[in-house]
Amino acid sequence: MTVDDTGSGTGVQPAPDGEPGRTAGPVTDPAPARVDTNGDMAGEKTAGPTGETTGRMDGQSRLDAQNRMDEESVDSGEDPLALRLETLILGAERRYTPFQAARSAGVSMELASRFWRAMGFADIGQAKALTEADVLALRRLAGLVEAGLLSEAMAVQVARSTGQTTARLAEWQIDSFLEGLTEPPEPGMTRTEVTYPLIELLLPELEEFIVYVWRRQLAAATGRVVQAGDDEEMVDRRLAVGFADLVGFTRLTRRMEEEELGELVEAFETTAADLVAAHGGRLIKTLGDEVLYAADDAGIAAEIALRLIETMANDETMPELRVGIAFGTVTTRMGDVFGTTVNLASRLTSIAPRDAVLVDGAFAEELIRTADAPASEAEAAEAAAAAEKEGEEPPVYRFALQPMWQRPVRGLGVVEPWLLARRNGDQP
Repeated sequence: MTVDDTGSGTGVQPAPDGEPGRTAGPVTDPAPARVDTNGDMAGEKTAGPTGETTGRMDGQSRLDAQNRMDEESVDSGEDPLALRLETLILGAERRYTPFQAARSAGVSMELASRFWRAMGFADIGQAKALTEADVLALRRLAGLVEAGLLSEAMAVQVARSTGQTTARLAEWQIDSFLEGLTEPPEPGMTRTEVTYPLIELLLPELEEFIVYVWRRQLAAATGRVVQAGDDEEMVDRRLAVGFADLVGFTRLTRRMEEEELGELVEAFETTAADLVAAHGGRLIKTLGDEVLYAADDAGIAAEIALRLIETMANDETMPELRVGIAFGTVTTRMGDVFGTTVNLASRLTSIAPRDAVLVDGAFAEELIRTADAPASEAEAAEAAAAAEKEGEEPPVYRFALQPMWQRPVRGLGVVEPWLLARRNGDQP
């Protein structure tokens, strides 16, 4: 979207009272069509251009719509199928230039451009490429600002975070999901003949599922926020942050075929994501050969780290793994985490031995405070002897901590890492 607001060629119509022109009001498109069993296109009933109710797009209407899209594709040099798929997915045909969309939504071109770019879309000049859905999205964001529910900066951030997250999701769905499903099932069929009806069937189901998962995630995130001790803790929180890194990944990239490498990375990310979620952590992001996760509880973070090591060690196809964990104040923004604690966890990962977990002093102290690990083996022995003397059960520790040599860490000074292991080497 561009900030050009000259209005040239935008279809602005004179107002009845002779005042400067206003954009003609938006016309609601018929609902996205679906293929009926007899080959016609059927749509949900909706208000037509004149307010009447329409229920079915007959063969002639379908042909007219396709002819319009074919003509537009010729004019724009785009592939006709791509344009038809866009119309199917968006649920409306192209109708507005950016200027028209901004005027129809009642927002300035400057703000509309900021929203558009924040969502991750390129400037399109004054091409007629926007739909009624684009107008509605602009109107909703601007309405949240006008109502005082969001500041303008926050609305832009909402657009950016949503755009970045869904862009990655959409790329994954096309690359890993639809690409495989759209292989022609029969000889002589083209991908083109398969793609359109497949997306037509999948679209509503995927949309419902995405909304369901988003609501679940929103409920979980909201629960964590309302349990925070104060307002500052909602943004700057004390968390355990862990990095897990595949050893020798760069060398692997030189030896393995691209497909094999992709399968290895996918297996690693899938295993890590499942383990993190199953044990109560949160996967922050994956970086190919590295995953970043966080947990509110040090014991949870420690369990995840050791489970990752143990699981990967039992898989002969996987390289060795090393994990670094730090505990402290973390700043959260747009689903990511930042700060010295995160940097320290990353540095600990880089110096950790193979198939081992290194933690910082604050993390070790937290495990000791919560009685998940003894301060030393001597203290554990004393506690066991005292319990036995009193006829009580000795304390049970889940983890063991071994202090390592102090060492300088780039950008963070001298740190004293601790080696984390299961107590007495017991497996879960």
